[in-house]
Amino acid sequence: MKRRIFGQWGSAVLLGLVSWLFVGVATAQTAAEAPDAFVKRLSSDVLDSIKADKSIQQGETDKVVALVETKILPNLNFERMTASAVGPGWRQATPEQKKRLQEEFKILLVRTYAGALAQVNDQTITLKPMRASPEDKEVIVRTEIKGRGDPVQLDYRLEKTPGQGAGWKIYNLNVLGVWLVETYRSQFAQQINVSGIDGLISALAERNKANAKNG
Repeated sequence: MKRRIFGQWGSAVLLGLVSWLFVGVATAQTAAEAPDAFVKRLSSDVLDSIKADKSIQQGETDKVVALVETKILPNLNFERMTASAVGPGWRQATPEQKKRLQEEFKILLVRTYAGALAQVNDQTITLKPMRASPEDKEVIVRTEIKGRGDPVQLDYRLEKTPGQGAGWKIYNLNVLGVWLVETYRSQFAQQINVSGIDGLISALAERNKANAKNG
């Protein structure tokens, strides 16, 4: 069961996760910045940074963790992403369970980034025309990743956050027509049905320990 739920990602999904990493940097964004401009600027900046750092390309864990925690997480609505992945069970979870779920889900994604970053080489990102109005609070930015092999469709769901630090935050990713959060939701639902929220937390923790052991 656990092997089926937490199977290895295909190369296209890994490439998509890398590209999600591309748009996570730069806390200097402004609330007035258009979401497609936000994605374009950040993707170019981070792609150049990754290409210039061999240790990140090789998936060096400390470097990847530092990059994720300082440049990616501040630009994600991680609570919303985790809640969506857990699905209806999130509403029944206790505050402590929600905290643990976010911690373990975060580690899972960080470890996935570590493996995916080694695949970065000559990829480029092209933005597709966006249909949105200035008043929209949630938008989809559609892009295409070009490199070796066929182009990869990669879309982002972003929301505009108010107040201090206002700006666009990412909460979901679509690779080749499949939304990442919905994929995790299907996997997590199987574990919740078998052993509840605590069972999901334990399964994620076990998987993360195995990933750490295997490097």
